[in-house]
Amino acid sequence: MGREMNDKTTAQRVLVVDDDTLMREVLKAILRSEGFIVAGEAKDGQGGLTLVERLRPDALCLDVNMPGISGLDTLKILREKFPEVRVVMITGDASMSTVREAVSFGAVGYIIKPFNAGRVADALRAALRPAGDSLFS
Repeated sequence: MGREMNDKTTAQRVLVVDDDTLMREVLKAILRSEGFIVAGEAKDGQGGLTLVERLRPDALCLDVNMPGISGLDTLKILREKFPEVRVVMITGDASMSTVREAVSFGAVGYIIKPFNAGRVADALRAALRPAGDSLFS
């Protein structure tokens, strides 16, 4: 019975998009330890979009502040091209305007740096719930 519950979590593939190499490594380690599959990683928005198209992950951990295409602009493009992919934004910017903007563009979760493994896992599990479930409760 435990295996059935675990299969749902282990089947969830997550792409990590962050310009900070150390942050990507930390996120990948957290995801693996929490039973997620790391589908891939990118250091910028353009790379993230390319990988989403190729890998079709279930979810993205997406940094807000990156060079080139920002996380928010990447999120806008993702919503248009890949509306089924769930996006959890990750940032050091805790301002309500940034959070509101990300949610208005379709983010289903928001993680403020510094974070811990439990917070990342909780945000992703909430983001990956079936569409009818409340994500922000």
